[in-house]
Parts: sequence; structure tokens; C-alpha cells
Amino acid sequence: MLYPRIAGIASYTPDDILDNEMLSKMVDTSDEWITTRVGIKQRRILKLENEGSSYLGIKAVNKLLESTGTNPEEVDLLICATSNPDYRFPSTGSIIAHNCGLTHAYAYDIQAACAGFLVSLQDAAAYIRSGIYKKVIVVAAEKMSSMTNYSDRTTCPLFGDAAGAMLIEPSEEKVGIIDGVFHIDGTGLPHLLMKAGGSVHPATHETVDNNEHFIYQEGRAVYKHAVTDMLTSSIDVATRNGLTMDDVNWLIPHQANLRIIEAVAERAGIDHSKVLVNIEHYGNTSAASIPLCIDEYKNTLKKGDKIILTAFGAGFTWGALYIIWDL
Repeated sequence: MLYPRIAGIASYTPDDILDNEMLSKMVDTSDEWITTRVGIKQRRILKLENEGSSYLGIKAVNKLLESTGTNPEEVDLLICATSNPDYRFPSTGSIIAHNCGLTHAYAYDIQAACAGFLVSLQDAAAYIRSGIYKKVIVVAAEKMSSMTNYSDRTTCPLFGDAAGAMLIEPSEEKVGIIDGVFHIDGTGLPHLLMKAGGSVHPATHETVDNNEHFIYQEGRAVYKHAVTDMLTSSIDVATRNGLTMDDVNWLIPHQANLRIIEAVAERAGIDHSKVLVNIEHYGNTSAASIPLCIDEYKNTLKKGDKIILTAFGAGFTWGALYIIWDL
């Protein structure tokens, strides 16, 4: 039996920083207001003209290839998780693959909002287990600033730009991506979405004037569902694999809101020292938040560590993965 081993991790964030003091000069907010509500101090912003999510993804994938000593021509598949594609078509994955020299790889995008990286890892794991592919790169690339309304004080403090990438390869040892639990609830549509720009409401002067091409979020509804759903999916995947939360070495949640993360950890009964968090420095980078966090803490993780990854996003879509670390 083949197991999908995590053979490498890399991430990229832009150099430009937008901190709370700078943001308070753009919109009616303050460092105290933002910190107490969401736990964010700063976020990274891609300011280069004519560059989108693919730029971030290319940087992360090239770092991954270099750090793992992987020949780009040996990569079979690239899966890109993004809610901020460069274009409606072609896929952002195809742009990243081309610019990284993955000449023998197929590539496509997955749109599962903030849960996109976990959904993409689940796909990658299936390809590896089946034997169809031997080297799969999963990259989450999110230029969140492209859909952030910097006149909306409720949402603009939340989001930053980043990308993270993983290399998945087969192993005969039981390591890597072991199991996943995923759910979707379409009743979440009105609570978290971009109202215009799709086929239901194509772009018009009116939609632009009404700021309908930015993130719209009803915070209370999202908070309630995110806490409950990340909690239950984490417990479910642990229980299904004969684990209690005491057996889990690390919980790595989507970095959306520090209060959500704290509530999930408390209700799960997992010590906060076992919960990896970096939202203070990067904000919510959507699908990129989990690989960005893993990369930051990779030297803390040890071979054999039992880890649960969990995320929640628009749709509503959410889930959890159980992995065994092997780097």
C-alpha cells in the first residue's frame, strides 16, 4: 500500500507590510480594536503592478523545488488552491506550472475558499495512493488584497497575501496524509461571498459603484459556524483514526481569526501550547494560511508527530486532515 508522504514544504510572502497603525490612517479603526477582535497586528501585501496570485505561487513553488532538490520535469501534477485566480481562465495552476518549468505536469485549480489547501491535499493523496502520479505539488496562492475593500472597517483588517506549497510523494511507510473529513453546507452562501463578477451578476457600472466585487462577510454567522465545524471535523477525523486530542501533537488551524482558533482549541480540550498560530504577522491568507503556518514551524515538528489540520471557508465548506509528519 502506498501512503502520500509530505516530502517538502515552502512558502512565500511579499515584502510590503500593512500594519494596524497604517490601516488606522486608511479607515476608522485602531490597533486595539483589531487586536482584541481578531488578533492581527500586520499583513503582507503584494504591491507589484500587473502581478497576481500566480506570482506568489511561482515564488513558493520555486522555493519548494530548490529546497527539495526536485527536477521540475519530474513533477507529474500541480494543484493550485485559490479564490483569487489571475484570470477567470486560464487556470492559475497552468500559469504557475509554466513559469516553474513543470513541462511534463498537468495543472488545474481548486476553488474551495479557505479550505482549498486541505481539499487539494486530499486530491493529491488520492492520486498518490492510486499510483497514477508519483510527484504532486499542491500550492495555495492568494492575493487577498485584490478582493479587499479598504474602506470597509469590518473586513479590511483581516486579509493578507501569501502562498504555500507542498510536495507529495509515495511512501511504503504509514506517514503523510492519512485521512480526511470534509463537508459542505450551501446555506452559508449569503453570509460569505463576493456578490458580483460571476455569471449571476456580471460586472456592470452599478456593481462596481456598489463595491460588490469585494469580500462580503457577516461576521457573527461565520464565527459561529467556523468554531463548530472546525471543532467537529477535527474530533471526527481523530476519532475515526483511534486518537484522542491528548494523542494529537499539534493542531494547525486555518488562520482566520485568533478568537476562532482559541475557541476551537478550548472546546476540543487541546492545550494552547499544541496549537500553531501565526495570524498576528500575516492575517487571514485564505487557503495559503495553513501551509504558511506549517512552513514557519517546520523546525518545531518532529518525525512521527500526529497533526490535525482544519479549515473553514465560504460555501460553507470545511474539513480536517490527519497527517503524520515525516520531514
